[in-house]
Amino acid sequence: MTIRLTAAIAALLMFGFGATQTAAQSMPPERYTELARSIFAELIEINTVNSELGNNTTAARAMERRLLDTGFPEEDVHVLIPADSPTKGNLVARYRGRDTGLEPILLLAHIDVVEALPEDWSSDLNPFEFLVRDGFYYGRGVTDDKDEAAIYTANFIRMKEEGFVPNRDIIMALTADEEGGPRNGVAYLIEEHLDLIQAAFALNEGGGGMEKDGKKISNNVQLSEKKFLSFSFEAANPGGHSSLPVRKNAIYDLSQALLAVQNYDFPVMLNEVTVAFFGQTGEIIGGEMGSALTRLVANPADAQAVAYASQEAAYNARLRTTCVATLLEGGHATNALPQSARATVNCRLLPDHEAEDVHRRLQELAEPFDVSVAMAGRARNSPPSPLDDDIMGPIRSVTEQVWPGVPVLPVMLTGATDGARLRRAGIPTYGVSGLFGDMDDTRAHGQDERITIENFHQGQEFLFRLVKAFSGGPIT
Repeated sequence: MTIRLTAAIAALLMFGFGATQTAAQSMPPERYTELARSIFAELIEINTVNSELGNNTTAARAMERRLLDTGFPEEDVHVLIPADSPTKGNLVARYRGRDTGLEPILLLAHIDVVEALPEDWSSDLNPFEFLVRDGFYYGRGVTDDKDEAAIYTANFIRMKEEGFVPNRDIIMALTADEEGGPRNGVAYLIEEHLDLIQAAFALNEGGGGMEKDGKKISNNVQLSEKKFLSFSFEAANPGGHSSLPVRKNAIYDLSQALLAVQNYDFPVMLNEVTVAFFGQTGEIIGGEMGSALTRLVANPADAQAVAYASQEAAYNARLRTTCVATLLEGGHATNALPQSARATVNCRLLPDHEAEDVHRRLQELAEPFDVSVAMAGRARNSPPSPLDDDIMGPIRSVTEQVWPGVPVLPVMLTGATDGARLRRAGIPTYGVSGLFGDMDDTRAHGQDERITIENFHQGQEFLFRLVKAFSGGPIT
């Protein structure tokens, strides 16, 4: 369920942002590109979907074997399996550093994938066969999120073989059920093995690089994400025979309530991350849209600037809480007036927006039409990670090393990752991968999922340098 490539950046190009042509092509040594490719292929060819066909434990065991064969001590490599879910194993491995008093870094990647049916892919591709073709790696999970899992594992091995001694421990967690399922791996680790993953901060998916026509646009860092909460709208009526219609109709009532939701905009609520995002984006893109973004940062009450920016869905979703009808059902017979009609309205709440406030406003919109509104579940708070220069500084420095001239852009994700769970547990989490993808060809969760070979291995080198920079290595 993760969306690595944030749609907001598409607007940068739409409104005239010229892509930066990079000058550097930093790649790992050939031995480690081959190692990463081998690990990547092994992970792709292990089916880890959430059906009975998938087995996350098998993939975790395979990575355990890779680390143990490299010389990692058994006491530092754990495959942790919930007692009630034997196929939902998670790998947690620790790279020991010097005892400096610094808390560890946590590297998080999920190794489960969304379902993929071979018949839905091109006839010459199988989602669970790793294929190298025309400069691409193909397979289910090559962009979400087995690429990061393979890179972290390969980089662990490289650091050990090169004799790197960090100034803090580095923890790697490869987890289950991020894409949905009965036993989310991060939740399980927090509940039962928090001591093994406790860290000063974590690196996760949720960010990533944007690319257009082979040019790098921005390296995005995700620091926060919106909260997920659905509401049930319901209209009731005594009904009757369809040959004797009356104006009071459950379907009509529900329809009017949903139209009221459609026509309502929640107020603008900026936070530290979105202020930085809109401010930097305004400077980058210039023009009328850039001016609007700059003005709304200076004054969120500038109605003209807000209205102009809100025309772009990706900006609008970062300005405010959004709600949209997603499911609909009603009536019980073709020849009867409906006795009930129901709809699901899915909301994505800003991190600081309380669910009760959203519920109250939706009920106010629906009440004139005799429609009741109830929460379907609950929204879990997840505080934004600090926009801290101790984190952002090394990211900018290593980005400049690998892709000179490419800006680093802080973003709030409108979707969801396991980073929200870590933030709630007190571990600030940053979605940063250095894995670039074509903004016009996003295939995560879709047909013929692929990543360019170059982008995969440049991301490998970026993460190698970044993790070392966070743990006492040089930034050169």
